[in-house]
Amino acid sequence: MKRTTKPLSLSQQIKRKVSRSVVKRPGYDGDPTTMISTGSTLLDLAISGGRVRGGGVPAGILVEIFGPSGSGKTVLLSEMAGMIQRQDGEVMFYDPEARLNKQFARIFGLKTDEMKYSNPDTVPEVFAGARKWKPEGKGIHGIFADSLAALSTDMEMDKDEGDKMGMRRAKEFSEECRKTCRILAQNNYLMVCSNQIRRNIGGGDFAPKYKSPGGEAIGFYSSLRLRTSILNKIKSKKKFSGKEVSRIIGVQILVEVFKSSVWKPFQTAPLIILFDYGVDDIRTNLQFIKDFSKNTIYLIGRERLSKSLNESLQIVEKNGWEDILRDNVINLWEHIESKFESERKSKVR
Repeated sequence: MKRTTKPLSLSQQIKRKVSRSVVKRPGYDGDPTTMISTGSTLLDLAISGGRVRGGGVPAGILVEIFGPSGSGKTVLLSEMAGMIQRQDGEVMFYDPEARLNKQFARIFGLKTDEMKYSNPDTVPEVFAGARKWKPEGKGIHGIFADSLAALSTDMEMDKDEGDKMGMRRAKEFSEECRKTCRILAQNNYLMVCSNQIRRNIGGGDFAPKYKSPGGEAIGFYSSLRLRTSILNKIKSKKKFSGKEVSRIIGVQILVEVFKSSVWKPFQTAPLIILFDYGVDDIRTNLQFIKDFSKNTIYLIGRERLSKSLNESLQIVEKNGWEDILRDNVINLWEHIESKFESERKSKVR
């Protein structure tokens, strides 16, 4: 007679957690310790979930995050910069728009006094500085620029000469990317740049409606391009003096892997960003599990939480179940992805 084992309760899972070693599945060829998280489990998976369990952004590459204003680009840069510091890496942060302040950075655990911070004016200042940088830490080191659209050229800033044709910036991006990408790979640096989008006027019938400024070099040399877009504004309602008061407290965005040399392109991930919190990974993860199960209640494994998302979120935080929740999301995501694996044998070459 076969012996059946009783499933572990959530509390038992937690006791056996987090030191458990990760078991590589067939097809995995990446090392989880060399990946940097975006702060979102679903976005990490969309970027490289088929290469390494849990996914993330690998070092040694140039990444462009582009999209309209207010679509979470600076938040994603700050999340990754904070993650690098927590993994004993050093951070160089270029802020041409001079918008990053210490209070905002603290939301992401980003220690501004421990990173190299500057407000460059021109394209060469950013890339030449990255090539000359010699960090001393042992972790993965990161170079961040927010944003490329604010950078100028020496010619453009010269009030007498000027850049009358407006072509010099694109050429400088091309020159600097060509010289820098090899350095990133050789030193295993991660360089992440944000960029805005502009309406593509006069691009022809088949040209994209919008494009990121700075010419074609950034898109060409980037190993990973992420496009952000705003889906919804998130409102919170409270009672005050007998009246209902509402405030917009965040945004829901969609991130598309627009180009990838890391894994498959065109994967997408929803993110919730709260203005005073950052990426709300718990909320998105709870919703993901509920959306892809037959249950009408939020849960982790076999543990039922609540019908209310906010109550379920509080239960997770109170009990410290964030890692268990993330592990459940990864397992479910892998199960869904397995349905799309090719059934054909390997190509004869």
